[in-house]
Amino acid sequence: MDSIDLEVLKTAAGWIADGRRCQLVTVVKTWGSSPRPIGATLAICEDGQVVGSVSGGCIEDDLIEQVRQHGITRTVPEILSYGISADEAHRFGLPCGGTIELAIEPLSPASGIDELLARLERHELVARRLDLAGGAVTLAHADAGATQQVADGALCTVHGPRWRLFIIGAGQLSRFVAQVASAMDYHVTVCDPREEYSAGWQLPGVELVHTMPDDLVIDAKLDRRSAVLALTHDPKLDDLALMEALKSDAFYVGAIGSRLNNAKRRERLKLFDLNDAELARLHGPVGLYIGSKTPAEIAISILAEMTAVKNGVPASLQVNHAAAQTPAGTEACARD
Repeated sequence: MDSIDLEVLKTAAGWIADGRRCQLVTVVKTWGSSPRPIGATLAICEDGQVVGSVSGGCIEDDLIEQVRQHGITRTVPEILSYGISADEAHRFGLPCGGTIELAIEPLSPASGIDELLARLERHELVARRLDLAGGAVTLAHADAGATQQVADGALCTVHGPRWRLFIIGAGQLSRFVAQVASAMDYHVTVCDPREEYSAGWQLPGVELVHTMPDDLVIDAKLDRRSAVLALTHDPKLDDLALMEALKSDAFYVGAIGSRLNNAKRRERLKLFDLNDAELARLHGPVGLYIGSKTPAEIAISILAEMTAVKNGVPASLQVNHAAAQTPAGTEACARD
């Protein structure tokens, strides 16, 4: 499954290969509230076809109408602003006072889209530098944590798997988690040494490895843009991987299981000399409480919590499964 912006690049590459004129639109800057974040992209073909999004829809309509009326006439990039006045904000569907700045770039074979896609296929993190005066493009390796910026007359955008997710276990739930996470621009790696689970695994774009999970976690050199999910229910596979992950800089470490099972897991992890602060980092039962029952719903619950942590949402505003109310005499088992 492709993310929106990857779909934009692939579609634009197809138009260029067919000899059709097209342009790439990138959100450069926003003031106030904005429907789409900085770096969001949109591609428009000469016939008005469009893929991607830079707003709630009204700015897209305006850009498409301009192309249909005048064609694609730009030969160099241009910066445009929408929503400067209150009337424009209302017209373009922006919240009152909102403003969005866009870079509009005419595309050609020299735009480097094919090379960029090839690098992304290799899971590289790529910086694309667009000279705003002449339109020249250069590609280079981007460091983790790099962000889009406009400086020295150029727009530098960052493409690729900015976040990493390591999933322990190749079961059904892992498939749903991996699919959605891939669409959220995570580079997903699934680890399961058990042949009975990994033999039938087929999910394009998701790497499956057969090593022991704790070895994978150690070799991955987890940083603040990494997350680990233990989804096997097998302590022999989950616990050692969790031990290494909880000692790392990973921004999120979660484990499936009921409250009772997670309490037992914490007791086992104490035997590995994890301190209270490290144990407190473990999210288990994993996920936000949304009443999930099916694997697909549980996957959404897990990724919702992971996203909240990634985006710095205070824990007081989250309702995790451990805090969810359970009828007396029952055990929360949605994560068993």
